[in-house]
Amino acid sequence: MKTILKTIALVVFLFIGQITTAQEQETKSFNEVVTQNPTAEEDLKIVTDYLDAVINNKMDIVDNLLSDTYVNNGPSNGESSTKAEEIASWKDIHKIRTNQKNEYVVNTWRVLEGDYKGHWVSIWGTYTFTQDGADIILPYQYTAMVENGKIQKSVIYYDNLAIAKAMGYTLTPPKKKE
Repeated sequence: MKTILKTIALVVFLFIGQITTAQEQETKSFNEVVTQNPTAEEDLKIVTDYLDAVINNKMDIVDNLLSDTYVNNGPSNGESSTKAEEIASWKDIHKIRTNQKNEYVVNTWRVLEGDYKGHWVSIWGTYTFTQDGADIILPYQYTAMVENGKIQKSVIYYDNLAIAKAMGYTLTPPKKKE
């Protein structure tokens, strides 16, 4: 009988522990985690000045707007670049691209807690350019975290395959093994 009572007590204790843990893990509402960015105008200016400097080959301005520890992720999973790599890449790009234009809309918000805590600026845009005689239209999404007047980190998404195809590359499936 004592064994049955101990087992029941243990099950009840574990069940109560599960309820408590589940309640602690409840998802917070949007307004508990995200709010208006108190430095919206300044942060928007930093990111839009960065984009304009990148397109207009003003790498001294780009260098000033990125933090020394800046890291960009994307466009593909696992791809990343540092401040120096980003600047070097754009210098090379300007050697082969012409007619560069960038149209975009911006938004900003502040995340109050967690891994994404900070001030964020999101860009939804279309970057167009000519390369090797091909006119390329590149829709993209760029999100940057701004802190202390500098872009600390960012993520960009766009379709690499669409660009390659627009430039005349083809995708060939692997040969089937027999």
